[in-house]
Amino acid sequence: MESQVLNCLDFQLSAPTAKSFLRRFLRAAQASYKTPSLELEFLANYLAELTLIDYEFLKFLPSIIAASAVFLARWTLDQSDHPWNVTLEHYTNYKTSDLKTPVHALQGLQLNTNGCPLNAIRAKYRQDKVNCLRMVENIIMILNLANCNSI
Repeated sequence: MESQVLNCLDFQLSAPTAKSFLRRFLRAAQASYKTPSLELEFLANYLAELTLIDYEFLKFLPSIIAASAVFLARWTLDQSDHPWNVTLEHYTNYKTSDLKTPVHALQGLQLNTNGCPLNAIRAKYRQDKVNCLRMVENIIMILNLANCNSI
């Protein structure tokens, strides 16, 4: 009996991960773009992967992590526009208020405020073939300077 069920399901029994949701949410996030933004895609993937090394993120659903990664990636790359819109709200079923806690936690990971010594993911995204992190680090450095000057 079990083998029939497995054959019927093509042995696909894995639970959805943040990566599964991230693919869909990124398509929705880029619907208004004339050309897809690789920076947005790389940054959102980077942020979602950072959650894998932090125990605190186990309390969040994978879909919330993916939505938060898209939100924070859009905000990091373009602070002149609100990172969440009606299209994203429709496709994710999350409002901005639903994402407040996970986005703040994710921003802490992005800025490495806890001084996490686990740098495998950061090292992965620093490689030349994934070149995006260098640009993002520059943006983060500018944000940190702006925050220091506004105090």
